Amino acid sequence: MNKTRQILINHQHLRTKCLVYTRVMGYHRPVESFNIGKKGEHKQRIHFNEKSCC
Repeated sequence: MNKTRQILINHQHLRTKCLVYTRVMGYHRPVESFNIGKKGEHKQRIHFNEKSCC
């Protein structure tokens, strides 16, 4: 784990911020703009992949 941490530290300047959007009330919003309660709800969501019917 120490090796991984060192790699991340060495490449910190190359990293970019990733915005996660989710659909709320019919439109998409970035999760970072949620209040504390809504962020907690988002973390508890269960994601699934719908299988095709054919």
